[in-house]
Amino acid sequence: MSRIFPLNPKTVPLAYQALKRGELVVLPTDTVYGVAASVHSEEAIARLFEAKGRPPDRPIPLLLSDTDRITRVCADVPEVIYRLAAAFWPGPLTIALPKSPDLPEILTPLPTVGVRVPDHDLTRAVIRAMGGALAVTSANRSDGPNPLTAQEAYAQLGAAVALYMDDGPAPGGIPSTVITFDETGTLQIVREGPITEAELKAVIG
Repeated sequence: MSRIFPLNPKTVPLAYQALKRGELVVLPTDTVYGVAASVHSEEAIARLFEAKGRPPDRPIPLLLSDTDRITRVCADVPEVIYRLAAAFWPGPLTIALPKSPDLPEILTPLPTVGVRVPDHDLTRAVIRAMGGALAVTSANRSDGPNPLTAQEAYAQLGAAVALYMDDGPAPGGIPSTVITFDETGTLQIVREGPITEAELKAVIG
């Protein structure tokens, strides 16, 4: 049976232990609530796709605990990425970068993987306990409304998720801005979000 717990320093280990068992856990972030799986378990990631009803050709992004974890999951990190990270991480910016060959193939059919450091200390503590990276996407059924509370996530995902960690309404309310760079190094906006193209270009120069 799924359970809802308040997320606080005492309950961080509950989330960690469930993820280590290969279960799914809903976590709060600075944007919307996300549903997380261990990046080390293909079975857990498959369970994540199934719980959401997500088509297999839609990649699952990663949430990182800290910027320095990026080299563990991405194969090539140009200098401009660190400038963007310094300006916008932790925060609502997801960057698609060439993925590490060590990542499970089920995570994404693309040569890239989206990465972000969320601005939520306790969720980052859970991610850090799991080695610094988690497979996380919005805690909704595919194309359903973005959940702003643990209860809204439960209404969509129900018993498919083992634990729902509740920290009140998500403050951001909309998903992150998603960007990538083409083969010429030109910025591409994949999904508009809280961070604007003008703000990004001001950092890139």
